This record gives sequence, structure tokens and C-alpha cells, in this order.
Amino acid sequence: MKAVLCREFGPPDTLVVDDIAWPVATPGTVVIEVKACGVNFPDTLIIEGKYQFKPDFPFSPGGEVAGVVREVGEGVAHVKPGDNVFALTGWGGFAEGVLANAYKTFPMPNGMDYTTAASLMYTYGTSYHALKQRAQVRAGETILVLGAAGGVGLAAVTLGKLLGARVIAAASTDEKLALCRQYGADETINYTTQPLRDRLTELVGKKGADVIYDPVGGDLAEPALRSMAWGGRYLVVGFAAGSIPSLPLNLPLLKGCSVVGVFWGAFAERQPEENRQNVQELLQFWQQGQLIPHIYATYPLEQAADALNDMLFRRVMGKVLMVV
Repeated sequence: MKAVLCREFGPPDTLVVDDIAWPVATPGTVVIEVKACGVNFPDTLIIEGKYQFKPDFPFSPGGEVAGVVREVGEGVAHVKPGDNVFALTGWGGFAEGVLANAYKTFPMPNGMDYTTAASLMYTYGTSYHALKQRAQVRAGETILVLGAAGGVGLAAVTLGKLLGARVIAAASTDEKLALCRQYGADETINYTTQPLRDRLTELVGKKGADVIYDPVGGDLAEPALRSMAWGGRYLVVGFAAGSIPSLPLNLPLLKGCSVVGVFWGAFAERQPEENRQNVQELLQFWQQGQLIPHIYATYPLEQAADALNDMLFRRVMGKVLMVV
């Protein structure tokens, strides 16, 4: 089978497409013929050795896939060969086939296409866990979403509205903010043309935001934290800006607020039943027409570097996918 391979750590242009053997199912695993694979920011990190997981060489990036079950291992009963499924793989998805843990593999509902199924796990899974379990968002609260037009950001905008919150979307261009409004944002902030805190004060007054969803980090983190409401929750989701900020710890003290880490992959691993419930609720949102991923672009395996560079240089609005 064909696979996009990382043979040594480096930028996207160092990846190669080559033929490798099909994986073989072992107890508790599923071999999936990949039809689509989501492209996510961790994929840009894992190929450069900057992610918390470092697979053995050679490996393929790609942590979430949708496709058809080719083979199941001993003890797997909830899916069978020929079933349409989506799965969390961590890596390996930029290929014609991948081995997935059975407990991280879910049947696709009738009527769902592969690109939608491959868009659910990382972005909506992360954002739903962040807002539901970590922030415990309540109806009527105000959420500020940084990097709101990216994959996890746009998911947070959609899910924040579904949870009954007032959502303020912050992004770097008017084009990105227009997309956020299409997906339900109540208000928007262009932080390249107006200071974040000034605009937020215009929108919510001195009270501040109850929840801040931050997948960006960098220079926006401190002004965002300074704009928190009393008892607010600052969600640390990622560092797309490239730098990990140092936050003054007197601010959580003065505001009585919490700085809360969001590591959805570890949550799915450690609390699989809660994660499975989250996935079922996300599927219900989709079936009700309330959750529709925005597909920015799709690429064949041979253009994996283009897809990853789009992600790396923050050109993506919504979701990018590899299609096989």
C-alpha cells in the first residue's frame, strides 16, 4: 500500500510517498482502508519531533481517519469487515491503510460521508471535551475563542452556541471572522487591527469573558487572561502561534479564575467511556443538522506537504483533509 512516510524529523517537504506492507490485525485492533484522513496541527509537530509522542521511523502522520474495515483482531465485536468507521489513530493515517485500536474506532452513522467522519475526532472532540468537561460551560456565559477560524476554534464556536453561550470569535482577518459569523459567532474581534482587550471591553464591559478558549498561545495569551471574568476558566488548548507563553500567576489569584489544561488525547485514553459518550453526543448534533464541518481543502497523498504547510502557516479555515 502507499503511505506518506517520515524517515527523519524535518519540515513537510522532507516527507516521501512509498510502498509499505499492509498492517495486520492483532487482538483488540482494526485494520482500516483509509478513505479520508484529517490534517491537524499536531501533524506538523510530530514530523519535526516537537510533539509529545515520537513514533519509530519510518512513520506516517495523520491521527484521525475514516474508511472501511478490512480486518479485525481477536476480541473485536462492535465492527466487522466492510463496515464504514472513523477512528483516532494518533499517527499512521496518511496512508491507504492503518491499524487502529478497537476502542478508538467508531461505526459511521448512515448518511455520513468520509470527509465529515474524518473531521470529527480532533477538532470537535477536543473542543467538546474542553467546553463540557474542562470549562463546564453554562448557558448564558460568554466564551472568547482565539484562533476562531481554525479547526478547533471553529468547532468551539459551533459547540459554544449549542451549549447556550454567547460566543465572541477572535481571528486575524475579516475573511476568517466572516466564516465565524456563518458558524454562529455573536460578535467578532480582529486582533490585527484592534487591541484584543479594548475590543473585548467594548463587547462585554469590565466583567470580562467567563471562558477563554486558547489554541494559539503566543502574545495573545496574557491580554486574554487579563480579560477574564471573576471565576472564569482559561482553557489551554494549544500553541499554534509557535511559542508557549509565560503567564503572570498573580492574575488567577486576583480574578479567582482557573487556568485549565485541555489534552483530549489523554482524556480519550484515560476516560474512554466519557469520551465515547461525547462522541455519541457529537453524532447526535450532526444528525440534527447542528454540526457541519467546514472543509477548507482536500489533498491526495502525493500533496501531503502542501496540506501540512497550509496548516503550519495558518492558512486553513476549518478543516483540511487527505483523501485516498
